[in-house]
Amino acid sequence: MSSISARGPRIRELSARQIEIVLRRNNVGRIGFRRDERLELCPVHYVYADGCIYGRTSLGAKYDTWLSRPPVVFEVDEITGIFDWRSVVVHGTISILRARGAKAEPFAYWNAVAAIRSFMPDAFTERDALPRRLAVFRIQPDELSGREATRVKGWDSPMLSVTEESL
Repeated sequence: MSSISARGPRIRELSARQIEIVLRRNNVGRIGFRRDERLELCPVHYVYADGCIYGRTSLGAKYDTWLSRPPVVFEVDEITGIFDWRSVVVHGTISILRARGAKAEPFAYWNAVAAIRSFMPDAFTERDALPRRLAVFRIQPDELSGREATRVKGWDSPMLSVTEESL
């Protein structure tokens, strides 16, 4: 083992259970998708339930794109320091869920609403802090991956001790 790798941060893959824990304990992530000839990245509130990512958005360009169930990438981070972080990436398909339609559609929609209300109880009520976000979406994961970085004990990077005075 080289002295550089022994001194630097340790980076490792997260287990399936650890990936699930990171997804469950966070509620803000980013969705990447292709719209026309351009890649887009949007921050979203979400909840992870029943093995899927649920959220809501307002009507507009991304909503119109998501109607066709495009492939997306979703990412969430937990960062406590430059070499202390976790990141989960989900590749999957996004669907807009509707309250009306075939028998399964309203069921999926109301399950998603219940999941969203588990972390935003006023969602879709008269007290909703985001009343324009009426479109409910689900990301069905095809592939999940996660990584974690931690500092090796006894190693300290000069970058970690940057102070306001040194800027």
